[in-house]
Amino acid sequence: MDRFKQMETFVAVASRGSLSGAAALEGVAPAIIGRRIDGLEERLGVKLLVRTTRKVTLTYEGSAFLEDCQRILNEVHNAEATVSAGGVKASGHLRITAPAGFGRRHVAPLVPAFLCAHPEVTLTLDLSDRLIDLVNEGFDCAVRLGELPDSSLVSLRLGENRRVCVAAPAYLARHGTPATLEDLAHHNCLAFGASTNQQRGWTFQQDGKVLNIRVAGSMECTDGAVLHEWCLEGYGLAWRSWWEVGEDIRDKRLVTVLDEFAAPPIGIHAVFPQRKHLPLRVRLFIDYLKHSYSNPIYWEAAEHAESDRHPASDAAAIP
Repeated sequence: MDRFKQMETFVAVASRGSLSGAAALEGVAPAIIGRRIDGLEERLGVKLLVRTTRKVTLTYEGSAFLEDCQRILNEVHNAEATVSAGGVKASGHLRITAPAGFGRRHVAPLVPAFLCAHPEVTLTLDLSDRLIDLVNEGFDCAVRLGELPDSSLVSLRLGENRRVCVAAPAYLARHGTPATLEDLAHHNCLAFGASTNQQRGWTFQQDGKVLNIRVAGSMECTDGAVLHEWCLEGYGLAWRSWWEVGEDIRDKRLVTVLDEFAAPPIGIHAVFPQRKHLPLRVRLFIDYLKHSYSNPIYWEAAEHAESDRHPASDAAAIP
């Protein structure tokens, strides 16, 4: 009996919960499926399935073996797809997560074109500022900004994210423009609330050293879009990403301050559980994001699109 066929049959039985279900998929009699499983268990010398008249249940050894079989079969499928006459063919379902604000502007708009190029792929996009556990929550990949915590996850740098300290002209007219990092202590700083997973401090650079400055103010929020809106309305200083406030700066709705202390750009990363056995659909999506974000033309086009949505004449518009 072909070992590969035995593995395919075992995976089919385990995923469908019965011999008859696997048999129907292949168009053979359940007895044939049963003989393949018997042969596999005899060769391995372990019981993989507990079979009753109504269902099958994986044993402990069967559960461990199933995971390896699925990985091996997926690798074979990807290898064949890569060299097939029709070129690379990805299929299956993708679960992606990204920060809410960045995901709305720079992940979600890219999804339709990716799916158009790979019509056998479906995708779920979760937009949340919560730090999601990729493995336990079943996500294939996360797009994350900034420094990454130490973990067993693998990361790939997709591009760079520049952050700036900004304020509305009306706020600066009332409270003055900060000239030093120490001046931040005398300003109303619109910061992320303590419950967020992101650092509360703002990062700057002084005398060649990167500093994390703790800030305070009368208003905090765990939603970056709200902080952005408060800043536009003149309630205080905000430390925001260029992709979020670039149009406001060009249209003079916001003004940058403390530019001489700006920290080096931080990374935009793709984070995923493993590299060696990454499904083809995940690898292609990550490559697609990297190709997009590493191209300066992409950011120029995104800024023009944002300008079209929020014309400069509409001073009250909130991007």
